[in-house]
Amino acid sequence: MQMSLPCVKQPDVITCKAAVAWEAGKPLVIEEVNVNPPQAMEIRIKVVCTSLCRSDITAWESQAIFPRIFGHEATGFGLEVIRELFFRIVESVGQGVTEFTEGDHVLTVFIGECGKCRQCTSGKSNICEVLGLERRGVMHCDQRTRFSINGEPIYHYCAVSSFSEYTVVHSGCAVKISSVVPLEKVCLLSCGVAAGLGAAWNVADISNGSSVVIFGLGTVGLSVAQGAKLRGASQIIAKAFGITAFINPHDSKDPIQQVIKNLTDGGADYSFECIGDTGMVTTALQACCDGWGLTVTLGVPKVKPEVTAHYGIFLTGRTLKGSLFGGWKPKSDLPSLVDMYTKKEIQVDEYITHNLPFEDVNKAFNLMREGKCLRCVIHMAK
Repeated sequence: MQMSLPCVKQPDVITCKAAVAWEAGKPLVIEEVNVNPPQAMEIRIKVVCTSLCRSDITAWESQAIFPRIFGHEATGFGLEVIRELFFRIVESVGQGVTEFTEGDHVLTVFIGECGKCRQCTSGKSNICEVLGLERRGVMHCDQRTRFSINGEPIYHYCAVSSFSEYTVVHSGCAVKISSVVPLEKVCLLSCGVAAGLGAAWNVADISNGSSVVIFGLGTVGLSVAQGAKLRGASQIIAKAFGITAFINPHDSKDPIQQVIKNLTDGGADYSFECIGDTGMVTTALQACCDGWGLTVTLGVPKVKPEVTAHYGIFLTGRTLKGSLFGGWKPKSDLPSLVDMYTKKEIQVDEYITHNLPFEDVNKAFNLMREGKCLRCVIHMAK
């Protein structure tokens, strides 16, 4: 007997506006793009607000995958969810997306959490083997894009691509948040602010009364400073957000690491490289104290990705650690960070220096390139 399968209505292709980068370093172009329906375990999102991150600038200036839609710090409404259904003569029904429904408010994240792989279950890492950092401009599950113009693919960035009125992300790369949280603020927790706080708390585990030096005072560096202050660091060398001292390297004839050693009685307990300059990593290591000095590197380099340092630095007991998204497991940890924001236990609003409409996205890029903004929030809806 032939068995009929239930009819499942599929979402339609959406046509919307997106800021497309056609080549490296050239202004983005607002284009009409097609956004395909979400596939199994994915959700399609109406983007409300997205903020510009320095790593978007770095990739736009230096990477070779084009045409592309950048953006990864975003909030929005989950519009459509497709559930994965397998029928083998009614042998089994495989579950798909169950945690999101239409209208949910979400944060997008550039790394996901499957909850099942070795990394996710280890309790030691946030580097998911299934939904890790996506570098090829496609979706995790099928290595294809969800964007197109006239049938030609438009590539993704970090499997998010929030510089589009609608986007598709894997459900493991989205975090449900309260509908009362201001979307135009908490989009910063998708990357920069969370990355800095997590580097201070999760990666370095800064102790009370310690000395901290921060190289680079963008959103990430200032968030490290905020995290250090909340952990009770007694000396934070940088500027603003609880920082106790600021050093301009041009004001001293001595190497900056020597100036820091003089200020900290032999070297800082912790140093953070937040610039994306691998040469500065060595300086940060040299600015730490012998025995237990810890350097954390967070910046994304444009050129020369290799790090070099004299082995003697490590023989003296100093440590170098990397940090991706501050060690946060996005689905497990970000809700508590959002909760801290709602209770005013952490600062987020203070990083927003500009608010711009979507059509001014290139102005946001120029402001960041010129060093005239910390975070610019781009409002997708008029």
